[in-house]
This record gives sequence, structure tokens and C-alpha cells, in this order.
Amino acid sequence: MRRNYIVQGIFWVLVYLVLVSAPLLILLLGPVPEGREFWRELSVALGFAGLAIMALQFALTARFKWLKAPYGADIVYHFHRQISFVALVLILAHPLLLFVFSPQTLALLNLFSAPWRARAGVTAVLLLLGLIGASIWRKSLKIEYTNWRVWHGILATLVIALAIIHVVLARHYLNTPWKQALWVTYGVFWVGLLVYVRVLKPILLLRRPYEVESVTPERGNAWSLTVRPVAHPGLKFMPGQFAWITALSSPFADAEHPFSFSSSASQPGHLTFTIKELGDFTRQVKNLQPGQKVYVDGPFGHFSIDRQPHAEQFVFIAGGVGITPTMSMLRSMADRGDKRPVTLLYANKDWDSIIFREELDSLKNALHLNLVHVLEKPPAGWDGETGFVNRAVLERHLPKASKRNSVEIFICGPQPMINAVENALTQLGVPFGDFHSERFDLV
Repeated sequence: MRRNYIVQGIFWVLVYLVLVSAPLLILLLGPVPEGREFWRELSVALGFAGLAIMALQFALTARFKWLKAPYGADIVYHFHRQISFVALVLILAHPLLLFVFSPQTLALLNLFSAPWRARAGVTAVLLLLGLIGASIWRKSLKIEYTNWRVWHGILATLVIALAIIHVVLARHYLNTPWKQALWVTYGVFWVGLLVYVRVLKPILLLRRPYEVESVTPERGNAWSLTVRPVAHPGLKFMPGQFAWITALSSPFADAEHPFSFSSSASQPGHLTFTIKELGDFTRQVKNLQPGQKVYVDGPFGHFSIDRQPHAEQFVFIAGGVGITPTMSMLRSMADRGDKRPVTLLYANKDWDSIIFREELDSLKNALHLNLVHVLEKPPAGWDGETGFVNRAVLERHLPKASKRNSVEIFICGPQPMINAVENALTQLGVPFGDFHSERFDLV
């Protein structure tokens, strides 16, 4: 299985590089307009590369399972964010080179007198700056998630549309049929992605609704939302994966939220998501009533024991509500009768905040489970681990690996905790491929 994912991963990287590089071939093949200096051609090349990257951003966020499977959603979304900065630099370099080597082109910045090709290009760049700025400072600007997501899609669409208009009106590199065909193909590809994401995908979700079965309070200000499929068999998932949920709204409203399954993968007829009240949508979960329609898009993610069938034992390191994918894996192992040794290091603020506290204790009877609680503020008389999951705690409780890949480690929790644990594992000499993190930082 791991080899298959590696092959798929390499394949999609090569496809991505080909698609990004294809517009650059325009500068190397066929007739080039006369009297254009090297720096001007370089400027155009950088602009083409930036535009190609921006167009492909829609594919990265379209949630194609076959695309994300080799890497996991976390990595794909992280790449989406980081490559946006690369695209921005390339796109900004396009006009800046013109301004440096041909100062008279600064007049193109005047949207009232510039030709339409320049107006489209300048407007696209300004919108791109606004798009990236709003994404970076969304939380500090207190932009509500759903509103940001809607405007993110609108601005991204306008940026690509205006950039393509700029290319078409400039006309310098549309002087042969095959060059025109290339840009028509890119345009059709981009429009097709928009239609799929905004029209076809919501229609498919509407045809496979779920309804609320129960909403159960949990410790730690969390709620377990259980849903069941309506007139369809539901979905199968690997324990530890997640799905996007739409509730109190239509799939067309772009109001989805990602949550991990906390239920066992052996009982796909009833899906449970354990959600902590942290703001926005999560505060409304407790108000959902049995029978209300919800829509589930999934499963997604590579954070699963099922992707590591070779493992002789597992270590789960969870913090707070980061226990949810771990709980799915533990429940699945119990239902399957999986007796491989498991160590769970579970960090919480205090004893009363431990989600699933009682069930975790009972799972020790069904599993070969070593449960270690780590409390920041322990109660009086506590003789367990205190503080945070650090190198010392890991040294005391990590099982010894008989060989590489024999012990697989899964980490999920607040981002500072994940960073600290990953650093500690690296210092302890744990191979990079033997630990897996679910950061859940998708926006």
C-alpha cells in the first residue's frame, strides 16, 4: 500500500510540473514577436508561470480524493497556501520587470487611461493581493470563516478570469492555432473545475443526505454529533479520517466545516463527529435536533492505522479535542479484535476536561492499551504525568521499536503541541516516516 501511494504521489507531482511548465513552452516554440528584449520575454515567462499556478489552485482545493490520497489533506492544503506565495512573487515580477527596464510602462497603472489589457492585469494583481492578505490576516481581522470562504472563492475566480482576459487582449502569444488551443484548454479546465465545485458537487451531496440521530454532551465542552444516511448506504471510511459537514444550510451555500470521525469504521451506518465549542459553527452543534438534514462530504485524510498495516504496535499522542481521530482508531481496533499493543499519551488542561475519559478506561479491557494522561493542572494527589508532552515524557513511555516502521506514531492536537512533539521525536532519533501528524489547519 505504501509503495502504491509513493508511485501515485510521484505521478501527480510530475503532472503538476507539466501543467505549470506548459505555458512557458510558448516562449520556446514557434514564432516570437520581433523587437522584444530578453527582460521583456522573461517578464512574460514569469507571468505565465504564476497564472498557471493560480489556475491549478482550484484543483488542489476541489477535494478530489484520488489527488489527496498519496499525501493527505493537510499536506495538500499546506502546499496550496505556500505555492500561493510563489505565484504572487512570479506574478508581481511580471510588471515590476517592465517598470524597471521600461519606465514608461508605469503609465499602464492608470486605470482610467490604460488600455483594457492593462486594466484587466492591474485589477487582477490588486485582487490577488487582497485575496492573500485576507487569508493571512483572517483571524486578526476577525473575518468569519464562512464569509471569508465565500469571498475567497469569488476573488480567486475574478483573479483568474481577469488574468486570462489580460493574456487574450495582449495577443503576443496567441499567434498560432496551437497556442490558442493551449489557452482554450486551460480556460475549459478552469471553468470545468468551477462547475464541478460549485454546481455538480453540491447536487451530488443533496442526493445523499444524512439526518441527525443524536447530539450527546461530552466532557471538555464538546458534543458528539451522530448522523445516519437517508435512503442511501452511507459511506465507508478508514478510522482517523475526516469529512466536511454542512448543517443548517444548503451544500450550495459554501458553509462546510471539517471534522474527524470519532466513531468506529466498523459501523459506517452511523457516523459520529465529536466537536468542541470553539466558535462560529461549533457553538451551534448542540442546538441541532434529531431529524434535521445534514450533508457529509468524505472521507478524506491519510491519518489512519489502516494505511500502516505493517505496524506491530501504535502510539497515539493527542491533545484536547485532538483525541477524536484517535478515538475512531481505538474504537475500530476494539470492534475488529485487534490486539496489537497501543500506547496513548493524552494531554489535557485538567482532569474534568478529558473527553471520553470513562470510555478510554473501559477500552483498556478490550485492547492491549497503555493509557497515560498528561495534565497541565492536575488535581491534588495526582501521581501521573504533569505539564506537557515533552521529550522526557516521551522517553518514559515510548515503546522500543524492534525495527523501522514497527512502531507507528500518530499525533493530533493544538499546533504548538504537534510542533513540540515532532521536534522531540526527531531528537530521540525516531525516523521521519514513523510518525504522522494531523494538524487540521485547512484554512
